[in-house]
Amino acid sequence: MMNHRASASVALLAATLVLGGCKEESVPDYTGTGDDRTLQKLRQEVDRVNQGGRPSQGPEATRGDPNANLAGLAAGINVPTERAWELPAPNDAVHLETLSVKLTGLDASHSVKGSGKVSLTSEDLFFRVQLMTQNVGGASLTLDLDGAKLFGAEGQSYTVARDAQVVGGTRPLRRTWAPDERTDVVLLFELPPEALRDDGLHLLLQGSGGDVRIPLK
Repeated sequence: MMNHRASASVALLAATLVLGGCKEESVPDYTGTGDDRTLQKLRQEVDRVNQGGRPSQGPEATRGDPNANLAGLAAGINVPTERAWELPAPNDAVHLETLSVKLTGLDASHSVKGSGKVSLTSEDLFFRVQLMTQNVGGASLTLDLDGAKLFGAEGQSYTVARDAQVVGGTRPLRRTWAPDERTDVVLLFELPPEALRDDGLHLLLQGSGGDVRIPLK
């Protein structure tokens, strides 16, 4: 089985083929094993659909391959729709130094789409956390939100998914807020579906004056 990083790489390239509508001559013939076979079968399925065929009800083009589910997700075959999550109540703003932070949106999906034709797909879920931030102090404030983490009730933790953050999140995460400046920040994490059933799930943001915890459920 591919490791996590290899899976993400295959998904990224596969999704690029799907969304980019690559011509036959622009994609090399893959005759190797493992990832190469998965991409070849995926390309054949995409070509078939582009020529008027009906999408398979399951990833038939990759059936029998250990990466079939991932390839099917990248091809858009039987992909569950993005799910929005209810915000917790109460949902009060917290303060990270002089930065006021309020949770404004939560959703989960198998894919993250960028502004161009590139997307990233995972068998796990990309969990999108949207925050409204405002510097309520009288001086500029520089913070690095790259150290943000999700924590479960039993201490399991998930760091920012760097590839997904580049594709569909706020970047860079180290930035300076001018006095009274307000901006949205989107953080993306990759975690197994069962982690989202954890009633103790919360976001931890790190600051030089101390950390703050934002309940997500």
